[in-house]
Amino acid sequence: MPGANGATAQPLNGWPPDRMFRERVATAILLLPVVLWVIADGRWLYLAGVGFALGVAVIEFGRLFRTGGLRPAAPVMLGGVVALVVGRYLYGFLHTDILLALCCLASMTWHLVDYERGAEHSGTDFAVTLGGILYVGWVGSYLISLRSLPDGLWWLLTALPSVWLADSAAYSVGRRFGRRRLSPRLSPKKTWEGYLAGVVGGAAGGAALAWVWQFASGPGSTLSPIRGLVVGVNVAVLAVLGDLGISMIKREMKVKDTGSFIPGHGGALDRIDSWIWAGVLGYYVVVSLVN
Repeated sequence: MPGANGATAQPLNGWPPDRMFRERVATAILLLPVVLWVIADGRWLYLAGVGFALGVAVIEFGRLFRTGGLRPAAPVMLGGVVALVVGRYLYGFLHTDILLALCCLASMTWHLVDYERGAEHSGTDFAVTLGGILYVGWVGSYLISLRSLPDGLWWLLTALPSVWLADSAAYSVGRRFGRRRLSPRLSPKKTWEGYLAGVVGGAAGGAALAWVWQFASGPGSTLSPIRGLVVGVNVAVLAVLGDLGISMIKREMKVKDTGSFIPGHGGALDRIDSWIWAGVLGYYVVVSLVN
């Protein structure tokens, strides 16, 4: 799986060696059956898979800011993310207000104590802790919500692959034809040519996948090529913000990757930064289309 939307041509900034690319592809091929198995389960195994991925991601989120001298509360972030994911699985959006209030209270308590113990930036630390819980936990929990919709398995298998297809199209076209940088400061390798190719690839992929899945989902399916196209377009256009957002934090903290959790791919947060946006975008687009 190449990096999210908008790879650029060789003249702009160079490319990873072929060996690194092959390693990424091999790792993706090995992980794909496991990911599909977890998604197909849709129950406790899926909950465990999403919770584990988001838990690792929020720990990496905290470590990014620690490299910049801050002290976000890793236990509070991890506990908040797990609580939000489990709550979304068990109760949907019910009781979310209580969970968020408890996360705020726990975060404030932790950093008040930490300040008394000598921390110098506890106000900022408090904001980062809450930011990690909300960004990774609240937004990431929409992967649970999307999977829980009618035909949720198939909608999830439309939204997420639309991101991957958009990434692949962006990488291929951007590498060969990319000239105009999309975001020179945040991600110099991304180009407008690659980004637009990614939008086309994601849209076409969403339409094709929804067309196939509507037969698998049986009579009364909520899927159709037009709806899949709409999902694919929205995901391809906006999910790149997740990748750029994490790039922004990494550049500010002067690190290359969020971690080394996945060989050839960096950290878990590096890989799911666009997925969590695909989850929330896919959820609201599907809900608006079928209701």
